[in-house]
Amino acid sequence: MDVLAGDIGGTKTLLMLARVEDGQLIPGEIRRFSSADYPHLVPMVREFLDDHGNPGPAAAAFALAGPVTRHDDRWQAHLTNLPWQLDSHELARELGIRRVTLVNDFEGTGHSLDDLPADSLHVLQAGETDPKGVRLVVGAGTGLGVCIVCPGQSRLVLPTEAGHSGLAPADGQQARLWAAIHRQEGRCTREHLLSGRGLGRIARFLMSEGHAVDPTLAKAMEQADPAPELTRLALTGADPLAVEALSLFCRIYGGQTGDLALSTLPFGGVYIAGGIAPRILPLLANGGFMEAFLDKPPMTSLMARMPVKVITDTTAGLLGAARLAADKAP
Repeated sequence: MDVLAGDIGGTKTLLMLARVEDGQLIPGEIRRFSSADYPHLVPMVREFLDDHGNPGPAAAAFALAGPVTRHDDRWQAHLTNLPWQLDSHELARELGIRRVTLVNDFEGTGHSLDDLPADSLHVLQAGETDPKGVRLVVGAGTGLGVCIVCPGQSRLVLPTEAGHSGLAPADGQQARLWAAIHRQEGRCTREHLLSGRGLGRIARFLMSEGHAVDPTLAKAMEQADPAPELTRLALTGADPLAVEALSLFCRIYGGQTGDLALSTLPFGGVYIAGGIAPRILPLLANGGFMEAFLDKPPMTSLMARMPVKVITDTTAGLLGAARLAADKAP
């Protein structure tokens, strides 16, 4: 059986055909499309299927950046950064696919956990895995995604908007940062800091506290998105302020992930996803993230029992969409 999977973003869309044999998912080649080059998803998918000899997939699932609403077995979505309105029934009719499912992109990552190869998981803390335990997925990227994967044979992934919850500062420095963001934005949420834009906000806060700024960093901070250059300077150790900004980012990331873990008790595992984590893996593995994760007295020993892993495969959402399509196939 063939299934079609898609990961739809404002800039790019990834499409993949996967084969399902005896319940095992065998991913196929991934093709990337520029989303803005197409007026709608349908002509893009038709082109993709025609290029593959139109194998007639049994089902399709699309993970997308935007809210998804469900009415019985019908899913509808309006993408955040594209003028596309998607309806699962209309897509099924126009594409000739019996079953089409739409899901939020981060929820798609939650569906990928059982199919991720071992080499796409970097262990930060081995913990004591409970195969029947809840699993928590947290991922910083353009925003901050959070979902909960419930135990059981019928996989249930619970999406959340916990990234928009208020951030609780862990120390005096974070309290001053919280206050600065609150003055600018009217509140300080987790996503205000744990995102690409958040890294820039952290660097500007450190600059406001008198940290020296060299010309290279000053030029980077003039860019609309300074995060890539900040990350490069931090990972190479080329700029002390960049190093401190990313270090503070990791401490906040670990602390907030720990708070989320206290709310869900994910002894099945904590999975760090999103586009940022694989790029800063050396710093995540260097202590600050896990120190902040564990610093939850009187529950530190409880936190030490939770497995913590980084998902290094940035196409996990696509893999999850393929698994969801396989599960929903008629």
